[in-house]
Amino acid sequence: MRDLSSTLTVLSTMITPVALILASGSLILTTSQRLGRVTDRVRKIAGQVEELAREREADKPAGEQSSLLYALLGRATRRARLLQRALASLYFTLSVFVATSAALGLVAVFGFQFTWLPIAFGIAGTVLLFYASLLLIAESRLAIRSIDQEMDYLLRSSRLLIPEEAAHKRKR
Repeated sequence: MRDLSSTLTVLSTMITPVALILASGSLILTTSQRLGRVTDRVRKIAGQVEELAREREADKPAGEQSSLLYALLGRATRRARLLQRALASLYFTLSVFVATSAALGLVAVFGFQFTWLPIAFGIAGTVLLFYASLLLIAESRLAIRSIDQEMDYLLRSSRLLIPEEAAHKRKR
């Protein structure tokens, strides 16, 4: 009975990091999706920039739209780089939390002389998860600034296209 009890204790201890492993996996999934959307956005903006470049060759003025596109492209590029770093950090975090679980099992099987090992892995994984979270916060702030800039541009542009009386009716 005592062997079963100690075995169950070891297994339950090894499973404890699973919550952090699941959290890391969830962040990896959402960060991958965000990176995919940013990549699609960069491609769309790049196409619009190429179109503006062709119009410029035809002696058409570039105007405010080109400034907006270059700013959005720069911000999207920074966002993609932040997301790539966050994703790499999250993959490393996941590996460290799995190593934490394995180290807990090894310490239980081979003795308690290396108890510092799972603690070190756990702390390292937590620090990496915190770093990845900071990168994701920075990326989301860039996304908000891009959206705000684009919406401001669209509002300015729509004032030129929509008759003034129609704009007043919408406000009511």
